[in-house]
Amino acid sequence: MSPEMMVDVFREALGVIVIIVSVIVVPGLLVGLVVAVFQAATSINEQTLSFLPRLLTTLFALMFLGHWLVQTMMDFFFEMVHRIPTVVG
Repeated sequence: MSPEMMVDVFREALGVIVIIVSVIVVPGLLVGLVVAVFQAATSINEQTLSFLPRLLTTLFALMFLGHWLVQTMMDFFFEMVHRIPTVVG
């Protein structure tokens, strides 16, 4: 296995990780930003007001996009399994 091949595999793995994590985290970040602006505008400093919408958004993102996330991980795994003969041999 050449170093270039290993770098390509590592790059693809990092790309899949970034896509999966961003699909889960970005909606929560956007909702957190909206809630933070609302809290700043109304001077409400309640911790649960910030936490609960982000939690629900993250759960909804996992619920609606979970199938796609698992499919993406499975596609990457199967691709890595199919590459085993070229890596070993």
